[in-house]
Amino acid sequence: MGTRVYLARLAALPVFDPNGDRVGRVRDAVVRLRTTNRPPQVVGLVAEMALRRRIFLPIGRVTSMDAEAVVLGTGMLNLRRFEKRQNELLILGDLLDRRVTVLPEDGEGAGQTGTVVDLGMELNRNNEWLITRVAVREHTGRLARRGHVYQVEYDRVRGLVGPTDAQGTSNLLALLEQMRPADMANALQDLSDARRNEVAAALSDRTLADVLEELPEHDQVEILARLDRERAADVLERMDPDDAADLLAELPKAEQVVLLDLMEPEEAAPVRQLMSYRPGTAGSVMTSEPVILTPDATVAEALARIRNPELSPVVAAQVFVARAPSATPTGKYLGMVHFQRLLREPPAALLGGIVDNDLDPLRPEATLPEITKRMATYDLVAMPVVDPAHRLVGAVTVDDVLDHSLPRDWRDRDAPDDEPAPGETAVILPRLSDE
Repeated sequence: MGTRVYLARLAALPVFDPNGDRVGRVRDAVVRLRTTNRPPQVVGLVAEMALRRRIFLPIGRVTSMDAEAVVLGTGMLNLRRFEKRQNELLILGDLLDRRVTVLPEDGEGAGQTGTVVDLGMELNRNNEWLITRVAVREHTGRLARRGHVYQVEYDRVRGLVGPTDAQGTSNLLALLEQMRPADMANALQDLSDARRNEVAAALSDRTLADVLEELPEHDQVEILARLDRERAADVLERMDPDDAADLLAELPKAEQVVLLDLMEPEEAAPVRQLMSYRPGTAGSVMTSEPVILTPDATVAEALARIRNPELSPVVAAQVFVARAPSATPTGKYLGMVHFQRLLREPPAALLGGIVDNDLDPLRPEATLPEITKRMATYDLVAMPVVDPAHRLVGAVTVDDVLDHSLPRDWRDRDAPDDEPAPGETAVILPRLSDE
């Protein structure tokens, strides 16, 4: 293990146990504040395990940290959900992007202001990891280019521990944007309400839309309410129509009307349609934008469409075939072709000749239990939904079914933990000490 470790660089690194099995990923580091101006002590890491559970890893359990991974030594771990104590701060959540003042080396003068971009810790003679170095980006006052980054000793920095209104977002955003939307949403839940709203507002419309789809409903509503209405409408346009409809359904009726009117008509139309269906039915949970092609399209065209990296795996798993128009509601629905079938057919083959039409599509009023049984019976990841005129109006995907079958608070980090799984009880211990 190196003598100095920079903590922001540990974010998202995998954590392995002594046998080489992955435990989770690093999401933050925990420091304990100490008296006077003594450097904070790093007491552990926060790791995210399966099912988004975040646990505390005592720093004494870590045997190595490098640019590739964090490795733990032998010993028991507390598998209870991590909770920050009163005298503790998180590196990424609380200290990164802080506006600080760096005192001159001679101690004279007002000092130079800057923003914290990383913190370095070192091991002292007592085997304690202490914050000893701070990487700061200077404030130049020139918009044309950013100030350079330099390192200083911890004792020359003032304002690192203080009010959160002196904290920006740029460096935290740089770390978050390396994560998947679900992980980014999970990280936002660790932040204070004010910090979370500030970071969310700084995201691009596309990224914020992806993150909102992964957040609990109350957080979605809170973040959207903090945006001006024009920006909120722009973000809703970039969400999947079914997710936008679910979010709008949580808002007061008057606010729904305002936001839908601010959206582009072609973006608002499918959302309005989805909101017209009764909750808990195929119509209310389906996506209105599956991959749809006409029967004279070729296998090569279909493969090109499902290669689109912006499509989710379940949406890209099949192509629905219908007569023109190919936007929902389409012409007469003819059937679907799974991507595995596409891979087995000649590129020039027409979809109309290989379409699978032996499964009855769903009607918009089909209930979730009925949908679940049908999909489980035929091992499907998506099913078409047609109206009485047999026009395709959307598709229900397995992630839609899961999302609406799980408890409403399943995305919420504050929701109570399930009972420990068999085998976990032997390692669940109260966090009585860091070791």
